[in-house]
Amino acid sequence: MEVQDVRDDLEEILYTREQIQQKIAELAAEIDRDYADKDVLIVGVLKGAVMVMADLARALKSHVTMDWMAVSSYGSGTKSSGVVRILKDLDADLMNRHVLIVEDIIDSGLTLSWLKANLESRGPASLEICTLLRKPEAAKVDIDVKYVGMDIPNKFVVGYGLDFSEKYRNLDCIGILAPHVYS
Repeated sequence: MEVQDVRDDLEEILYTREQIQQKIAELAAEIDRDYADKDVLIVGVLKGAVMVMADLARALKSHVTMDWMAVSSYGSGTKSSGVVRILKDLDADLMNRHVLIVEDIIDSGLTLSWLKANLESRGPASLEICTLLRKPEAAKVDIDVKYVGMDIPNKFVVGYGLDFSEKYRNLDCIGILAPHVYS
């Protein structure tokens, strides 16, 4: 889906397809350098990280193993309670593996903080995080994120895996969703 298909739904385009691909290439180069000669398992967090994970895996020059995990943080309405439930667990054993969690976006950090602790308890040799987007103003917990693509304002963004009511994930750019769509 291209921006002209949903132009009236977007307040602003933050990043074009080309800008996203450039940032993914930069992240991949850092990861290749840091994990040279290591067997890396990249773990995508469903559903949002699908686009980032696919493009990152293709941009990497080294071999990686991929796995997926789905977690849900639920509460009342649109606010997370901090209670996390595993919807789909990993197939791979993490013991003594170098693990890289791949995220589309980090906002409050509550779910990711729980996920990181959960995966650390499984005995990986190392555990790092890569995210395309981060909202520093929305952070409720401090999480050490080794690879950050871009810091963005605390706005509702869609596209490139990010959704509103399961729509806009396939938008080829990242934009701020217009309030009239979700109000």
